[in-house]
Amino acid sequence: MSASPIVYKGEDWRTAEALFQSLRFDDASILEMIKQETSPFTLKLKIKSLTSQMILDPTKEQDIENMRLVLRLKFEQHPDLRALLLSTGDALLIEDVTKRKSGNAVFWGAYLFEGEWYGENKLGQLLMELRDEIVKAK
Repeated sequence: MSASPIVYKGEDWRTAEALFQSLRFDDASILEMIKQETSPFTLKLKIKSLTSQMILDPTKEQDIENMRLVLRLKFEQHPDLRALLLSTGDALLIEDVTKRKSGNAVFWGAYLFEGEWYGENKLGQLLMELRDEIVKAK
């Protein structure tokens, strides 16, 4: 959800979230709304009402591949964020969705209950995978 701009196929996106969400749609008006939204969080909220118009199933393999692509671009294009990711060492990374543990939240993240994490935590897994790739490439 950082407000870091990203470039993909020569096109500027205000945030990685905007690029990720754009890969889920082909409707020109939705894509324009995505491009104009300045807040990644507000964009995510707006998208919730448009899921029936997505060209792919959220949380399926193509969605995961799209997130993997967006994360790679984000960390390639922002050395400060890459350094922050690398500073986590070999720590377990979890998107904490404890306050919103419904819908896709427990797919992309996990929630804490009685000292245990529950959820698929795909975002955390992708970040750890990318961190390992960056370390191996050094």
